[in-house]
Amino acid sequence: MHFDLAQIPQEQAYKLLVGTVVPRPIALATTVDLQGRVNAAPFSFFNAVSSIPPVVVLGIGGGEGTGDGWKDTERNIRDTGEFVVNLVDEAMAERMNICAVDFPSAVGELDIARLSALPSAGVKPPRIAESPVSFECRRLTGLSLGARSVLEVGRVVHIHIRDDLVDPVRFYVATDKMRLVARMHGRGWYARTSDLFEMPRMSLADWEARNR
Repeated sequence: MHFDLAQIPQEQAYKLLVGTVVPRPIALATTVDLQGRVNAAPFSFFNAVSSIPPVVVLGIGGGEGTGDGWKDTERNIRDTGEFVVNLVDEAMAERMNICAVDFPSAVGELDIARLSALPSAGVKPPRIAESPVSFECRRLTGLSLGARSVLEVGRVVHIHIRDDLVDPVRFYVATDKMRLVARMHGRGWYARTSDLFEMPRMSLADWEARNR
């Protein structure tokens, strides 16, 4: 079945997109505003897109009921040039969901969700103590994707990984033990990354050997 996205309502195109691009990793982004207030909000339009330099991106839409039409996260990133991406595991999934509520700007999501802020090493926004992995980021650029959508591009300057999840000598991460969650279709569906299978990548010589 074929869909011409120029011919269907945007909300229907959204359903097709998020129902097929799955699972999507979740960035519980922490930022601070010019008054020093901390904001925390989850985004599933998120990923790592480069290792040299190390870069992550956040897709941020408009904010409902805000004076300038932007979410606090987008406004704070533009004003300060900094943000922290905190990954979400099964243990903190429900508290991440609380941070998705559209609280007023003056309300601290971390306090309501009972998540703990820790000082970052190189940026002002705090990282979240309960998160297994946190990326401290400095804004490289923001790309306008339309009237109510921005792609924020950030360079990762510090990575925090829980001690039991990483070998500091070999830089090996125990990914299978992280138990991250990811967004699936619709507003309330998630996936666990604890169900894994291994399929080694083939070299050209491997492929040729298998196809002789």
